[in-house]
Amino acid sequence: MSKMRGAVVIDTDRCKGCNLCALACPCGVLALSARAVNHKGYPYMEQPGADACIGCASCAIVCPDGCITVYRKKED
Repeated sequence: MSKMRGAVVIDTDRCKGCNLCALACPCGVLALSARAVNHKGYPYMEQPGADACIGCASCAIVCPDGCITVYRKKED
């Protein structure tokens, strides 16, 4: 039986750290960086739980800056 998996790509230079994507994620894949900031001085989103992504794209839908792209793939 195959499962759908997702791969999240975040444009960290455009991210303003609003945290909406992390709140929208049903799997808890995303978290705001505790230490790093981008070139604009904003903490940005990271993927500590990347293996848990199901590819639903909820994070990309709610991102106001269009920083997130989600790719879906079938995994056996």
